[in-house]
Amino acid sequence: MRIGIFGAGAIGGLLAARLAHAGAQVTVVARGPHLAAMQRDGLRLVSGGDSIVTRPRAVADAAEAGGQDAVIVTLKAHALPAAAPVIARMMGPGTALVTALNGVPYWYFYGLDGPWRDRRVESVDPGGTVWATLPPAQTIGCVVYPAAEVTAPGVVEHSYGDRFTLGEPDGSRSARSERLAAALQAAGFKAPVRPRIRDEIWVKLWGNMAFNPLSALTGATLDVLVNRPDLRAAARAMMLEGQAVAEAMGTRFAIDVDRRIAGAAEVGAHRTSMLQDLERGRPMEIDALLGAVVELGALAGVAMPACMLVLALLRERGRQAGCYAG
Repeated sequence: MRIGIFGAGAIGGLLAARLAHAGAQVTVVARGPHLAAMQRDGLRLVSGGDSIVTRPRAVADAAEAGGQDAVIVTLKAHALPAAAPVIARMMGPGTALVTALNGVPYWYFYGLDGPWRDRRVESVDPGGTVWATLPPAQTIGCVVYPAAEVTAPGVVEHSYGDRFTLGEPDGSRSARSERLAAALQAAGFKAPVRPRIRDEIWVKLWGNMAFNPLSALTGATLDVLVNRPDLRAAARAMMLEGQAVAEAMGTRFAIDVDRRIAGAAEVGAHRTSMLQDLERGRPMEIDALLGAVVELGALAGVAMPACMLVLALLRERGRQAGCYAG
């Protein structure tokens, strides 16, 4: 199975290293010093005190990568519209596109029963350009649970998590998703294929839509956000608004909001990805994690005063820091 990984940073590097170590035919598309280091020295993965070096094929150009059986996209969500035409160079009619991104995916309404079936999500796909370039019929949803970091060019450090949940947008258990799951499992990951992938997306998004924005606004780590009563109450209010939106669109939550917050508390003094991006002057995933949720709330007619207030403050904070272009 030919597996292409577009955006071989932390999560992409983790996937590439483990898959290549297991014998998969892996091609990574990367850039800059990280690409140069992989081409020269290979890709080093540090995980649980162990270190492995693999040599996946590493290229700068998706056209050079050629057609793939599956393309796993591990970019930040806001980078997808600009990257879509490049990613398309790795795809043929039978290629599976695995969207391993945070937040509401561009294909969210594809084939979804209800009044919004096949609607584009403007917050993450302005003008529907991604939908037109990367056909949603070829997508496989993916929820990413591991945490990793590029600690030096060509070096990825994996801190926790080993699950990549997969699911077809239409809920089917397809041969392509089973084949990809088998490849991931052979590489040491847990890769369940779920019939209701949107439910899985929301369980992760549920925390991200509240904790990421609040951490960026306050500078607080996750343990502070869940243990300070006033901050916990703010996060809980946002999450309840998000739950109302999701349920209006057919999502089923297997746990309640307090159990989800308790799960976040177990992570400890973690600096959220949005806070890290703000501190490093990088673009923030504001629209994928919260803007799209507010957009969906407007479609469903769900009042979201807490989320709208935090979104307005967060966008301005991002603008002032040069981390959000709108």
